[in-house]
Amino acid sequence: MNQKHKSGKGSHEEKKVLTGTIRTTAKGLGIVTVDSLDEQVIIEPEFVNHALHGDEVEIIITGKRFKVERGRPASRLGGPGQKTQSEQGKPVSHQGGHAEPAGQVVKILRRAKKQFVGELTEDKGRMWLKPDDRKVYVHFLVSGEKSGVGKKVLVKMTQWEKNEQFPTGEIIQVLGEKGNHETEIQSIILDRNIDTHFPPEVEHEAEEIEEREKPLRADEIALRRDFRNTLTVTIDPFDAKDFDDALSLKKLENGLYEIGIHIADVSHYVREGTALDHEAQKRSFSVYLVDRTIPMLPEILSNDLCSLNPNQDRFAFSAVFTMDLEGAIKDRWFGKTVINSNKRFSYEEAQDSLDKKGLYFEELSLLNSIAKKLKHDNYLEGAIEFEQDEVKFKLDENGKPLSVQKKERLDTHKLIEEFMLLANREVAEFIFKFQKGKSNAASIYRIHDVPHSERIEELSLFLKALGYHLPVKQGKTTSQDINTLLKGIEGKPEASLIRTATIRSMAKAIYSPKNIGHFGLAFEYYTHFTSPIRRYPDLVVHRVLENILTNNKQKVKDEFRLMRTISEHATEKEIAAAEAERASIKYKQVEYMSERIGQEFDGIISGVTEWGIYVEEVNTKCEGMVPLREMNNDYYVFNRKTYSVKGEKTKKEFRLGDNVRFKVMKADLDGKTLDYKLVQ
Repeated sequence: MNQKHKSGKGSHEEKKVLTGTIRTTAKGLGIVTVDSLDEQVIIEPEFVNHALHGDEVEIIITGKRFKVERGRPASRLGGPGQKTQSEQGKPVSHQGGHAEPAGQVVKILRRAKKQFVGELTEDKGRMWLKPDDRKVYVHFLVSGEKSGVGKKVLVKMTQWEKNEQFPTGEIIQVLGEKGNHETEIQSIILDRNIDTHFPPEVEHEAEEIEEREKPLRADEIALRRDFRNTLTVTIDPFDAKDFDDALSLKKLENGLYEIGIHIADVSHYVREGTALDHEAQKRSFSVYLVDRTIPMLPEILSNDLCSLNPNQDRFAFSAVFTMDLEGAIKDRWFGKTVINSNKRFSYEEAQDSLDKKGLYFEELSLLNSIAKKLKHDNYLEGAIEFEQDEVKFKLDENGKPLSVQKKERLDTHKLIEEFMLLANREVAEFIFKFQKGKSNAASIYRIHDVPHSERIEELSLFLKALGYHLPVKQGKTTSQDINTLLKGIEGKPEASLIRTATIRSMAKAIYSPKNIGHFGLAFEYYTHFTSPIRRYPDLVVHRVLENILTNNKQKVKDEFRLMRTISEHATEKEIAAAEAERASIKYKQVEYMSERIGQEFDGIISGVTEWGIYVEEVNTKCEGMVPLREMNNDYYVFNRKTYSVKGEKTKKEFRLGDNVRFKVMKADLDGKTLDYKLVQ
C-alpha cells in the first residue's frame, strides 16, 4: 500500500480494492480485517454502506484515522482485544494513539446472515424488527401477519436498496413470548442459523444404516484388529449421551504398556457423497447449550451405532501406543478395530475410583500417572496451561435456573485430555510426513498462529498495571514466558481475569489444510481426530488416514481446495456454536440473578472503564456493571494506566482484581446485562 490516497477524493478505480470481513458495532462503526494488511481498516458509520457484521466486503482505503490505544480503556475484562471507546460510541481521549487506515465499503460480496431474530414492534401502522444481535446497528421494516407484534420472531432479510435507510424483511416464524425459556433458547439457535431438525432423507438414511449394520457384520469384524478381550473404558460427563472415545490398557511381557485410544469409527457408516455426509458437513459440529444438545448426526447413529456404549461390540478407529511408565512412545499403530467397553465411567466415578481404590484402580492409576508425565513434558515444551472456569446449571422442568456453580476440574478430566492430545498430535504428524512432497495430497489441521505483536504489547501493559511482568521483545513473547506468568498467578484473586485477558490476546485456533503448528499447545503437528461424532473435521481426518493406510490412491481433483473449503466452513460453524453456547449461559446467568434483586454477593472487579466498574460474582461467574454515575458518595475518576477509579474526596480506589461486596440492582433479560451496586 505505497499508493497515497486523499480522503473522499478520486474515483474508486484509482484506488486499490481490498477484500476482507467486516465486524460492526451497535453504533454502526465497521472494522475490516484484510490479510494483506498488518492493521485493521476502520470504516466510519457513514461509509459502511449497508454492510452488516460478518459480511465479506470489498473496501478502498480513503485516508487515515487517529487510532485510540485499542481495548485498554474499554475492555470489560480489562484485557486486550475488546471494544474501544469509539466503537461503543463513548467519548475518547486521544492520548498516546497513532494513525490507522480508514476506508469505505464499495461492495458486499457475501452476506454472513440473511435471517435475524428479534422483537417485533409496531409504530404508526408499520412493523419493525429490533434484532437481538447487538452488532446489527439497524432495525428492519417487516411485512407479514401482525399476530407476532410484541413477540420474538424470525425474519428473513429480503432487500436493502442503496438509497433506503432501512432493510426490509418478511416474517418466517413467530417464536413466542419474550422471557419464555423455549422462546429464548430458540432465538439463540435460529439467530446463528443452527439447524435443529434433520431432513427426512437424512433420518431415513440413518435408519437404513442401523438396519444394515446392526449387529456388527462378521465379515467386517474379521478385517479389524480385535481389542474385545483388552480392558477398555470410557470416561465422559455424567449426562453424556454419546461416547466418542475409549481407552484400553494392557501390560506387555517386556514390561511396557500398550495403550489404545479408540475413537468411534463414524467414517465406516457416514460415507462421502451421501445425504448424511452433506448434512454433517453443513452442520460441522454438535452444539451444546445449557439445556440441550443439537447433534451433528441423527441420534440413531450418535447415541447408538457410532457410540462406544458399554458391553457392546463397536467399530473404532484406533491409535495404539507402546509406552513406558514415563510416557515415552516406543511404537505406534493406527488402524480399524473392534472393541467392547468394559465400563462407562463418568468423570466423577472414575475420580472416586482413583481416590478410594475402587473398580479398575490399578489401571486408572497407571493411565493417570502416564497422563501427568505427558502433561509435564508438554509443559516443558511450552504448552500453555489455559484452564478457565466453566459453569453448570441446574434447571427446573420449565428451564428456570435453580443454581449456578463452577465446574470442578478433576484429574480424570486431565487424563482424558492428555491422551486425546497425544492421539491428535501423532495422527497429524503421521499424515503430514506421509503426504509431504506428494502432489494433490491434503488433510485438515488444527492450527494456532503466534499472537499478533500489537496484542502482546497491549497484554504486557495490562499486566504491568496489575503488577505483573511479561517479557516482550519487539512485540513477541514465548509460550514458556506465558506459562511462567500463569503459574505465578495461581490462587490469586485476579487469576481468572488474567487468564481470560491472556487468552484474548492469542490468535484463534482454526481449521486449515496448511499446517503451521499449534502455538498454544507447542505442537509442530496437530489435528482433530478424536471426536468424529460431534466434529466434521475429525471425520474428514479419519478418511484421509484410512486412504493412507489402505494405499488408496484415488484423489479428488483440487483436493487442497476442497479441504480449504471444508476448513473455512467448519471454522465459521465452530464460532457460531461457541457463540450460541455463551449466549445461552449468559442468558441463564442473568435470569438467575433476576430472581435475586436486592441480594448481596462477593465478587471480583473484572473490568474498569470510564463509565463503570464490572464485577464478577465469585461462584456463579455472573458479571454485572456498577455505573460510576450511581456511585454518588464521591466523584470517581478513571485512570487508564492503572485500570482503576479513584474518589476525588475520599481517595477511595477500586482496582482491577479487587475483592468487593455488591448488591444486585437490575437484570435486563433482553440485553443480557446486570446492574450491580457496591456495598461500602
